[in-house]
Amino acid sequence: MEPSLDAVPPEPSPLTRGAPHWLAKIESAPAQETNRVPANSWPGFLTGQPGKPVRVLVIDEDADARRAIAHELAMDARVRIVGEAGSLQEGKRLLTQHEFDVLIIDVRLGGGKGFELIESARRHCSSVEVIVHSALEDEVHVRRAFTAGAWGYLVKNSWFQDFAQAVLQVVNGGAAVSPSVIRHLLKRLGNASLALGEAEGGPRGVLSAREREVLRLVAEGHVTQDIARHLSISGRTVCAHMKNICHKLQVRTRAHAVIAAANQGLL
Repeated sequence: MEPSLDAVPPEPSPLTRGAPHWLAKIESAPAQETNRVPANSWPGFLTGQPGKPVRVLVIDEDADARRAIAHELAMDARVRIVGEAGSLQEGKRLLTQHEFDVLIIDVRLGGGKGFELIESARRHCSSVEVIVHSALEDEVHVRRAFTAGAWGYLVKNSWFQDFAQAVLQVVNGGAAVSPSVIRHLLKRLGNASLALGEAEGGPRGVLSAREREVLRLVAEGHVTQDIARHLSISGRTVCAHMKNICHKLQVRTRAHAVIAAANQGLL
């Protein structure tokens, strides 16, 4: 039977509303294609496996944003949403009621109190990874998020992001940052390097050439094993380099190390 001419096409979800026609087709992917992991593309030693998915908690006052994230994560068997909250109070309650590995949060929550929840989540479990998902992409908020312990910063309404990949990146020692944020940081890095110059004994002397290589790859979002393969060293050596880098720059996290190094023209 031919479809009725009066039939109204379904409204696109928040994930693809306003997208080009080719991108909107993502919504009509066959049901059997969901929850699949491409064969031979995800090593068994990495965190996030179909039999033991990464547990994700989403806190955002924007219901459309929560639905978009849930829609995308549901299509990957390596991750699983264990809770959602649409308010500051509900978010605080969920932090104590659920065991989770990654928190995706909008820092504008409760009039800008999302940062408090990041700190609460880190106190609740120091191993929890945090990804900020926000329309705010200015340097002040990005810096504050990384300082609070976030390993990811995704800008809302950006086509260049993948929530499942972002989750898998941060739980495996990497970072997930929107291209527009990275571009801003790289531009600042370039300006700082130009101003400081390449004089011997200058700020670049703080980090060795290999440490700068490692930190550049971290800034690009590579996980420990990726960096090890790229530089032909062991994962343990990568971690040792990062420990030395954090000690030299007097920071606690990889993300903060990237920001500090960029500010000092060390990359």
